[in-house]
Formats: sequence, structure tokens, C-alpha cells
Amino acid sequence: MGSQYIQDMVQNLKEGRVSRRSFIQRMAALGVTAPIATQILAWNDVAMANATLEYKPTKAGGGGPLKMLLWQAPTLLNPHFASGTKDQIASRIFYEPLAGWDKEGNLFPQLAAEVPSKANGGLSEDGKVVTWKLKQGVKWHDGKPFTADDVVFTWEYAADPATAAYTTGAYANIKVEKVDDHTVKVMFKEPTPFWADPFVGVAGMIIPKHHFGDYKGAKSREAPANLKPVGTGPYKFVEFKPGDIIRTERNTEYHIANQPYFDTFEVKGGGDAVSAARAVLQTGEYDYAWDSLVEEDVLKRMETGGRGKVSVAVAGDVEFITLNTTDPWTEVDGERSSKKTKHPTLSDPAVRQAINLLIDRDSIQKFIYGRAGIATASFVNQPKQFKSQKLKYEFSIAKANQILDEAGWKKGSDGIREKEGKRLKYVFQTSINAPRQKVQAIIKQACQKAGIELELKSVTASVFFSSDVANPDTYTKLYTDMEMYTTTQPQPDPERFLNQFTSWEVASKENKWLGRNVSRYTDPEADKAYREAQKELDPAKRAALLIKVNEIFCEANVILPVLSRTKVVSAAQNLAHDHSGWDVDTWNLAAWYRT
Repeated sequence: MGSQYIQDMVQNLKEGRVSRRSFIQRMAALGVTAPIATQILAWNDVAMANATLEYKPTKAGGGGPLKMLLWQAPTLLNPHFASGTKDQIASRIFYEPLAGWDKEGNLFPQLAAEVPSKANGGLSEDGKVVTWKLKQGVKWHDGKPFTADDVVFTWEYAADPATAAYTTGAYANIKVEKVDDHTVKVMFKEPTPFWADPFVGVAGMIIPKHHFGDYKGAKSREAPANLKPVGTGPYKFVEFKPGDIIRTERNTEYHIANQPYFDTFEVKGGGDAVSAARAVLQTGEYDYAWDSLVEEDVLKRMETGGRGKVSVAVAGDVEFITLNTTDPWTEVDGERSSKKTKHPTLSDPAVRQAINLLIDRDSIQKFIYGRAGIATASFVNQPKQFKSQKLKYEFSIAKANQILDEAGWKKGSDGIREKEGKRLKYVFQTSINAPRQKVQAIIKQACQKAGIELELKSVTASVFFSSDVANPDTYTKLYTDMEMYTTTQPQPDPERFLNQFTSWEVASKENKWLGRNVSRYTDPEADKAYREAQKELDPAKRAALLIKVNEIFCEANVILPVLSRTKVVSAAQNLAHDHSGWDVDTWNLAAWYRT
């Protein structure tokens, strides 16, 4: 891919010699998918297309109740503590970022008056400054005005290490300055090609200074608004029972004319993916069910009920296994799986390589996930420009046995391999969900044939994905030998997605286990490549650097990708909903309506 060719194509589009559609098609031929192509156009002052849901109601309200099932029940409503997708979805009901991501990977202004560009003065020539103009007349749910002070405060709040925010990676290395009541400047230390991270999407939700100002830093967990949010979103808080239900009412002073359509919005948590999908597709009790992670043949049977439809969106999410290279069974300074320790057996690269060979990805895709996942060896799979062509997967029990034999791991009388008194016996955890338990069983069976014993542990999803620092069973603590789950790529660019492979994001007691590097594995070369990618403006060179970060962790067999996940949801036949694979389900909730 030549940078000059891309610039020539951009110029042809500006001069009308090619259409936007043609430009994106030609970029796709080069491996540059639509989300990245639109970012290239934005940088070059070509306005983004609006691919969001067309809103047809002519007035706000009157739509009655809207009911969603979120089978992984939310446990908190502070977006900057939301390490689980369930809490991010719930928080987005109340809080909004300056911009979100639509289904085509376009930036869509929400609390911003417009998307920054060079033409409107929002993007500096040197790539170091982004100027956001804010919407005027926006009010918080308590009637107070939304201003630049709230944006600056959100940066201060998330960037403060004592706050221990899950989103700190988006804010720690920038400066934010108030220009006037409705303008802010975001200043980067280096030229930054992917500037749409702070204040955008999942990590970008703005919180009110007048409710959180006294709770920045060490007192952050004490804020009443952590459970009783006051936002700018389309629905206002009525009631929240953590792990159970959220009730809201229409925001009658919402900042978009004629929105929202529904009078109330309810989110019911708990249960499982199968029962949630059934309640929409077959019984019609609910309007929308998040993450229909249901075996393909079961989902197809449900669809014949006629009450609902299955919606599938392209996304960058990945179902993967993390192998713990720290010791989960030894406590150091009040925490297990401390980066100060070393796993007695999984620190051996040969053992990790063998386990990777014992994952039958093709069967997992074919017989369990169907359209919800595609077998992969790469952590990053979308957009295609950033997917490694080098990483390949293979299922071979024979090769796994050979590798372990050569590494000196001998089978004992019970068939379990050991060396120097250490046995290959592991606890393998994931969340409770029928497809995941079946995947666990498939891997356990293969491991047995290679002399590895797995004890399977299944944790209730609302517990596994909880942000509760006192909970020992959260995925971020990783107090077992290995675990499996899906991680969400929240943007059509993998930079933030890959910061979970950096040393400064290691999850620990110090950051309340909200650091995004759950594996605790670090590599100086990965850190170096990531830092270089953050300031590399050439798209081809930048992609190569991010691919290198991905490959380092996958080739070390610390991260074992299983499936490239699509976002599959269930919705009522008459529900018009805005389903984006690049943002959370509630990202444009205000525009939902009944046909």
C-alpha cells in the first residue's frame, strides 16, 4: 500500500473524479477497510458520511416502554470504572461522549457540535492538537448546564492515578485546556494519528464536575453518583438494583429534537444468553437482548418464532484464552498473580505452545459459534489492515505431545506430565454460558490426551465481569492458571485495544485491578512498538507496528486467540435500533423507535 496512491485517491475524491463509495472500494482492495478509509478522509477534510439509523418519529415520547435484557447484569454505573461491557452498556444510557462510532466506523458527534477536521480548525497541521466545539444548551439531568469545565474535569478525573479509572490509558498522556465555555483543546505530546480516543466512544463518556468534583482520586469509590448517575443522556435515572434491574424515564429536556421516542427504558439483568434470546425471538416479552451468544442451531430454531430478528454486526472483538505467567496460588503483598511472581509451569514457553496446539478452533466455530465467531490465531482481526498475516493456528495433539516430551515433561502413573516435582495441572475459568462450557470441555479432552489436566471453573457472568475490587473471581484478577472470555474492541482502530499488551497497563492491587493488561506478561519490544505506533502518521508503517505488538503476545502463546467475534443481538421485529460493532449497544439509544 503506497501512501502517495492514497493521497492521490483522496484528491480525486475531492475533485469529484471518484465517488466516496468508489474510494472505499479501492481502499478495500488494498486491505484498508471502511472504518480506516473514513478516518483517512476525515484527516484530509472530507466530511464523514452519516450511516446511523434514520430517525422517523416527529416528536419525542409516546413510544411507551422499551425493555432490554442484559444477561450479564450491571453492577455499577460509572463509565470510568466499567471494565465489563455490561457496565459500559449501562453507563451509556445516562452518560455521553463527545462523539461515538456508527456501524460503518464513522465518528458521529454526540456532545460535540461537530467532528473536528482541518477544514473547521479542529485538527492542527502537526497532528498534536484537537479542538472540540461543544453543543450549546445541553443540560445535565439535574438541570445544570453542560460546559467545557465538565470535559476538563473528566480528563483530570480519569488521568489521576489515585482514581484508578479503567479508562486512564486514554487520558494519562494528554493535556486538556478550556478555551471558552463551549470549546476545549486536547494536546498530545507527539503527532497522533488516532486522536479520536479521549472523549470518544466507550472511554469518552463525560461526567459532571458538580457531582464528582469532591470524589476525584482516592475518594473516587465513595461518590453517590457511582450508583445514581446524573448524565446528559436520553434517559434519566429512576432506580438501580446492582445485579438485577435499571429503571429510567425519558429525559424531557434531551438536546436532540424529537428524541427519545420511548417513555421509559428498563434493563433487566441476569439469566443467560439462551433465555434472553428466547424472551425476544420467541415469547416477545422483551424488545432487545444483548449478546445472543447461543449455539447456532438453537438460535436458528428460535428465529422461526417470528416475533424477533437476529442482527449481526462486524466487530473487532475476540474470544481468547489468557495463560497466566504469574503465580495465582502465591500471595505477595496482599495480591495473588502478582507481577513479582513467576508461574511454576506456564512460564515455560514449551508448555504454552503445547496448550495452543490443543485448541480445536475449527470445530468450536463449526459446531458451537456459527455466525457469532470465526476461527483465528490473531488477537486483532478487524479492520483487516491490522490483522497479522503471519499468525496461523493448528490443532495437533501429536505435536503437543512431542513438544512436551522434548521439553522434559514426563507422564506420571496417572498420565499427568511432571518435571522436577511440578505437575501440568491447571484451573481453567470462564463465565457461565453454554457455548463457553462446551469449549472448555473440548479443550479439556484434548489436553488429557497430551498429559495436561484441567479443572474447569465457571463463574456467574455478573461476578466474572464485575468491577468489584473485593471480588476474587473477576477476570481482571486472574486468580487461576488460565481463563477465557471475549474482549471488546471499542473503536475501528486497534491502538487502544492493544494497550492491554503494554507494561504500564498491568492489572494490580495498586490500580484496583483495573489495569487492562490482565495477563501481566510484558515485553520491552511490544512497549517500544506501541509507543512508536502512537506517533507514526504513515498509515502503512503504523499498521506494521501495531501488528508487531499483536504478534509478540500471540507468538509467545500467552494470548491464545480462539474466535474473531461478530456482535450478535436479538431484537423485536418492529424495533428500529442502531447496532454498531464499534461501540456499545446503547451508543445511539436516543434514536431507537418502533416501526
